[in-house]
Parts: sequence; C-alpha cells; structure tokens
Amino acid sequence: MKEETRIKIKKVLESKIFHTVIYTMGVLAIVFLVFEAGMMAGFKKASFGRNWNDNYIMNFGSPHRGPKMMDNEFGGFGNLPNANGAIGKIIKVELPTIVVLDEKDNTEKVVSINDKTEIRELRDSVGTDALKVDEHIIVIGTPNSSGQIEARLIRFLPAPIPFPIKN
Repeated sequence: MKEETRIKIKKVLESKIFHTVIYTMGVLAIVFLVFEAGMMAGFKKASFGRNWNDNYIMNFGSPHRGPKMMDNEFGGFGNLPNANGAIGKIIKVELPTIVVLDEKDNTEKVVSINDKTEIRELRDSVGTDALKVDEHIIVIGTPNSSGQIEARLIRFLPAPIPFPIKN
C-alpha cells in the first residue's frame, strides 16, 4: 500500500497540472510582493507630501502662522516664504554653501552650490570666487530635505537704491 501511495504522489508531483499550479502560485506571490512594495512606497511618498504641505509655513521661516493678505505694496502674499529661491544679500560664504538674507521675508536661507549651479553676472558666467559677503543676488533652485535651497541659477543684482523713509 505504501508503494502505491508513493507512486501516486510521484505521478502528481511530475504532472503538468501540478507544475502549472506551482508556477502560477509563484507568479502570483511575486506579483503580490511587487504590488505591496509599490503600495508602501506610494504611502511613504504621499505621507511626506502631506506632512510637507501641513508644515510648509513653519518649515520655511515665516514668523506668522499664515499669510496676511494685502500687507505689502504689491497687494498680497507678503508673508509667504519662497522655498525655491531667495533675493537678497550674501551674509556668509562657506563653500559649497552660502547664506543669503532674503529681503522679502527677512529670513536667512542656506543655499547649496554644486557643479550644476550656473552663476551669472550680467551675461557672463562667473565662478564661485565671485560670491562675496554683501553682494546682492537672486537664487533660483529647489528645496532639499535639509532645509537648504539647491541652487540652479545665481544671478548678481545691482545694489538696491535706498529710499527715504516717510514718517
């Protein structure tokens, strides 16, 4: 009896149907694992985006909880910090980073410079040695996870003209 059982089990294990079932189960397991990995990655990305959006004002230097509309001469959004750039004066040079005092929201922004950063003065490209304290610049880039702006373009500006203050 035992021998007959072994022969039957051997025939089942060697049958095409058994191989097809095992192969199909293996493929389904791999598909499930890939789907689950995608779900976890998507959840992590969505959570980061939601958290970034919820904390945008606090993360990017505004002293106020929310924007005050109509509070500057241009008609609004005066307290929204710009996470993708800065316009102001260089207050510290410690390459590969510089610190810019952003004139718009009066915050210090750390700007990271790399090989892809283009530095321009008028129409000419210049090197990082042109970046000096008290120079006025505009920076365009992207925010990174360290709270810095990764500069794509730095352009020198003429020094601002001081206007008389009316009392």
